[in-house]
Order: sequence, then C-alpha cells, then structure tokens
Amino acid sequence: MAGGQFATFFVADLFLGVDVLQVQEVLRSQPMTRVPLAPEVIEGLINLRGQIVTAIDLRRRLKLPPRDDGQALMNLVVRTGDGAVSLLVDEIGDVLEVDTGAWERPPDNLDPAVRHLIQGVFPLDGHLLLILDTQQTLDLAAAGPGIKGS
Repeated sequence: MAGGQFATFFVADLFLGVDVLQVQEVLRSQPMTRVPLAPEVIEGLINLRGQIVTAIDLRRRLKLPPRDDGQALMNLVVRTGDGAVSLLVDEIGDVLEVDTGAWERPPDNLDPAVRHLIQGVFPLDGHLLLILDTQQTLDLAAAGPGIKGS
C-alpha cells in the first residue's frame, strides 16, 4: 500500500481512515429506515437526495460495544463499484497525508475481528491510523459468524 491522503474517523477507541478518493461525502445523522431480516451490521437505509444508500454500523461490523444511548453518529458515504454506502462512525477526523515509507502491516495483537478488515497502519504521533479495507468491510457474506442474515 502506498501512502497518500486519508479521510479519518473514530469508531470507539479506534482511529481509522479510508482513501480520501473513496469518500463521496460526510453527513450528520440521517433518518434511517430499518430493513427487516437484514444482517445485524446493516443499521438501515438512508435517502441521500433521492438515492437509497445502505448504512452499515461500523461498531457492529468491528464487533465493538454499542454506542451510548443518544450518542450521535456520522455518515461517511463511500463510493463502491455497486454505488454509495454509508459507514456509520462515531466522529469524523481530518484528512491526513501520510508518508508512504511509514506504512506497516496490521499488528498481530490487533483483535482478529478487526485485523482482517485493516489493510495496513501508519504510526502517528501517539497512536496508529488503521486503514480500513472498504471492500472487505462491505463483504458481509465473508463476514463469518456473528453476522446474522448473511
């Protein structure tokens, strides 16, 4: 993986990023329509100016504890080959440019539920930027046990 610019965000205590070129837009919490019998990681559907977009709860996808009641969430809308998908995150960070030489493989001590969704990491001042593999994250069929409805 090369370095470059990454749109960053937080999910629980994880500092994550995706290639800024994959990001369509960032939105505050949107009205959501539940989808019966959908995998548990799918929070629902949002209407994005007439486009129906699936919203995936990254806390559930990463097998993290649920948000506190009333905690606002943000929609990080990413473009995929199949259209736009919203990743529900706790907080949006900045766009960071990272050095290509600093890239490392995901550490072995990273929870296996998270590690297979991470392409690599960039050590930053005091923390790690985990680069989310959006294709793997959206592949709910390969998500394995604990993802209902797949």
